[in-house]
Parts: sequence; structure tokens; C-alpha cells
Amino acid sequence: MKGDFNPFEMAQAQFDKVADQLNLDQATKDLLRNPLREYHFSIPVRMDDGSYKVFRGFRVQHNDAKGPNKGGIRFHPQETVDTVRALAMWMTWKCAVVNIPLGGGKGGVICDPHNLSMHEQEQICRGWVRQLAKNIGPINDVPAPDVMTSAQHMLWMLDEYEAVSGSKFPGVITGKPVGMGGSLGRTEATGFGLIYTVREALKLLNIDPANTSTSVQGFGNVAQYAIRLINQLGGKVICVSCWDQEDQTSYSFKKEDGIDLDELLGITDRFGGIEKDKAKELGYEVLDGDAWIEQEVEILLPCALENQIREDNVVKIKDSVKVIGEGANGPTTPEADKVIEEKGIFMIPDFLANAGGVTCSYFEQVQCNMNYYWEKDEVLDRLDTKMTAAFHAVSDLSKKRKLYMRDAAYVIAIQRVAQACKDRGWV
Repeated sequence: MKGDFNPFEMAQAQFDKVADQLNLDQATKDLLRNPLREYHFSIPVRMDDGSYKVFRGFRVQHNDAKGPNKGGIRFHPQETVDTVRALAMWMTWKCAVVNIPLGGGKGGVICDPHNLSMHEQEQICRGWVRQLAKNIGPINDVPAPDVMTSAQHMLWMLDEYEAVSGSKFPGVITGKPVGMGGSLGRTEATGFGLIYTVREALKLLNIDPANTSTSVQGFGNVAQYAIRLINQLGGKVICVSCWDQEDQTSYSFKKEDGIDLDELLGITDRFGGIEKDKAKELGYEVLDGDAWIEQEVEILLPCALENQIREDNVVKIKDSVKVIGEGANGPTTPEADKVIEEKGIFMIPDFLANAGGVTCSYFEQVQCNMNYYWEKDEVLDRLDTKMTAAFHAVSDLSKKRKLYMRDAAYVIAIQRVAQACKDRGWV
């Protein structure tokens, strides 16, 4: 993260801007700009060498007026409670903008899975659940995977929750393996959902996807499925950036006539980094990690971490760029937003663009709770319907009220949550 960037302050600033436009009363503002509940706790773990280590864990439940909290758990060495607060808040708006009956939550543990054995990671997962067993559950707070957590981590957490509660509750957590309560289509959901919205934006701009080139930041799950669907729509991706664990920095990999996803996946190490020497042999230019933003393309997809398009680098975005789709959470700062708006770039904001993940998590929760599972095509069709409807609701309001897309998405989401709080008599 750059400097003293605070994602929660950014999330609050984004909220405050729209709350003023909506003329919300002070009590509603106070309620929505802060989490309803927070849990901070310690997780003691016996390490493989016999020593003990204590990890810090968090769970933030931002607002559950519209339904049970929903949100991922991330393992990250730079995790902070302010990051978790911001992500929980964004989850509230994300669920509201796609109109699913859930609220926003987020969890985290300060740890680096790269330096932990699977056994040690399992102990952290089980310890996290033991600390929160009374505060999560299929009808009050449903976690999911996030940065550096996987279906395996979710299964350990489910198993621990069921052991503590003495009953089977497959709906307590989503992102589980298929066959163990997981939903088909879940792995594709965020990346595909992102491109469903990009596809609709291109239609509005009268641009044929086959005539587009794209640059992507990130090479994780979201980026990979986004690239796959862009290729299926006839577009090409010419640049992708990813983190190099060995060098502790990021690099961009460029091929003017289009990258080959399967080829790059074939030279990706176990940490998700692309091997530089092998990429060069295959004809890729290996560039600085920030080079993804300055490519002569029509579409930019930040699909990595927050705070990536900032005041200092937004000026590098070329005039050729027509659409930015935020696959990551909070990748663009408010200062950069002003420049993007002035440039007339069509922005698909994070909590709309990447809502495919939580939408499919919701589908998984529904399937678990009724103990009946859908086929993959059915899941992806429902996802397309939800994402397309949400996109057009936001773009229609944006046109009607002459609002920047991010502001239009916030107006819809905040109005829905504020109304739910009002209807319940909270404010």
C-alpha cells in the first residue's frame, strides 16, 4: 500500500459524498458510515515446530438491515482492521446494488500463508471459527473466501462450526468445494460477472467486443476468468500484471497480438506469479508492474488490490481507454475518480463490477439451505440476469441524473439500505 492510505477513510468519503446528495438525516448517516459490530480476537496456534504463535483475527459486520451479513475472510500479512471495515462497508453496498437480501461483513487474519504449512493454516481457520461460533451462522453471518483463502479453508471452517454446534449447517459458509455444499459456477462468478457488465457497457458505447484490446492488473481467479470470457467474446488481452513472490514486486507481461491464457497458466508458479524467463522465451515483453495502466487499449481491468489507480498514475491512462471495470475492491481513489470522470471514461465501479462473486455466494447459500443444487449453466444464466439488471439500473440512473457511474451505484445501494433501516425503525 502506498503511504498512509486508509481504505476505510476512502469508503467513508465515498459514502459521505452520496449521503449529502441524498439529504440523509444525521442518525442514518452515523449508522451507515460505521459498522454495527466488530470482533477483534487472538488465535493461538501450535506451529509445526512445537512452538506457539498468536495471530490477530477480525470480523466486521457493517449492516444487516437487508439480511444476514455476507463477506469474505482474507489472510494477509498487511491486513488491518481498517481494510476489513472498508471491505465490510463495500459489501453492504454490493449486496444492495445487485438487490440480494444480504448485508455486508468481512473478516481477516494477519498472517502470510506463503510461510505457513497447510496444517498451520488449518489451525488458524479452526481457531477463527471457535472465536466467532456464536456470532456467525447460516441466518446471521455467512463468510466466504477472499485474498489467499480457498475452498479448502472454507471446508475446515465449516467442519469446525459443525463440530462446535453439533449439527450440519452447510449454509454457514460459501465458496466450499463442489460436492461438499459448494456451487457450480462459483469459481467463474466474479470474473464472468465483471465481463457481463463490461459487455453491457460496450453495447451502450456501440463498441464491438471483437474490436477491443484490454489490459489487466492481477492474475488471480478474477483476472483469469475475465480474460477467458473476453477471449470468448472475440476481444484480446494484450497485457497482464502479477505479483512476483521471489522478487517481492510486480511485473507486467505484454504481447501485442494478445496473450494466451493457457500458455501463461502453464508457466505460473504455486504463488500465482508468472515465471519471467519462460515468458520471455514465449515472446512476452516483461515490463514494470505499473505498466498495465499505460497501455494503448480500450478496456482497463484492475483485478488485484485496493489503491491502484491514484492521483499520481491516473494521468498515464491513454486516451484510447473507453471503459474501466473494477474487478478489485477499492482500486481507484477519489482523486483519480475526478480525472477519470473528466476524461469521460465509462467507469463500472467495484461494488457493481465484481458483485458476481457475492451473487453466486448467495446462490450457493440458497442451494445449501434448500439442499438442492443447480447445474452450472443455470447458475451462470442466473448470474448474467442479475448482473445485467443491476448494471442497467445503475447506468439508467446515471444517464437520467447525469451522475458518474460510481455515484449512481452508491445512490441506489445507499437508498435501499437506508430505507431498510428506516422500515425496521432503527432510525
